[in-house]
Amino acid sequence: MKTLLENSVKKAMDYSEYNLLFQQLVEESRTTGEQSQDKIDYTKLNFSRRKRLDKTAKISEESIEVFKNISKKQTWLVISEPWCGDAAQTLPYLNKIAQLSKNIDLKIVLRDENPELMDAFLTNGSRAIPVVIMLDEDFNVLQTWGPRSKAATKLVSDYKEHHGKIDDAFKEMLQVWYNNDKGVSIVNDISTLVAPFKEAL
Repeated sequence: MKTLLENSVKKAMDYSEYNLLFQQLVEESRTTGEQSQDKIDYTKLNFSRRKRLDKTAKISEESIEVFKNISKKQTWLVISEPWCGDAAQTLPYLNKIAQLSKNIDLKIVLRDENPELMDAFLTNGSRAIPVVIMLDEDFNVLQTWGPRSKAATKLVSDYKEHHGKIDDAFKEMLQVWYNNDKGVSIVNDISTLVAPFKEAL
């Protein structure tokens, strides 16, 4: 597992490189992996979402202090895809968090190009993304998170219970929820996960 994680980090993109890929895909009306019009359309939509959140995403003062005081050097390896709506709503906040700490190195790999890695971090047997894998300097797994915040996961579970499956109506509803939540649930989840890595104040 350590070798897999180390090799994945070595070939991973940073946030800027990921966004350059994103932009190129949109300009060429393509997406990653298997090409379908739905995925191409989602990629364009997510590019707009990501750009907006890069400008508007905010983190509470309380959480800023948590992230600034992380004392343990770590790499946050994120499994993502440009067509994934949850990833588009999550990555800008992860980037903002990483910018707050000199001890966080944010790296991104594509799910469909890394099936072995993805299959090592399934969610209930599914290749759900994004997945954040927090690694120490020796590539030990410290924590994992994803594909959604606890609050969003409950929304999904409740909807499935009442409707049997996730449909387009729910996907639209979930994006509205993300807009209203303003990343608070994501940041709170991550803040709780990294609390053990804080410096003693």
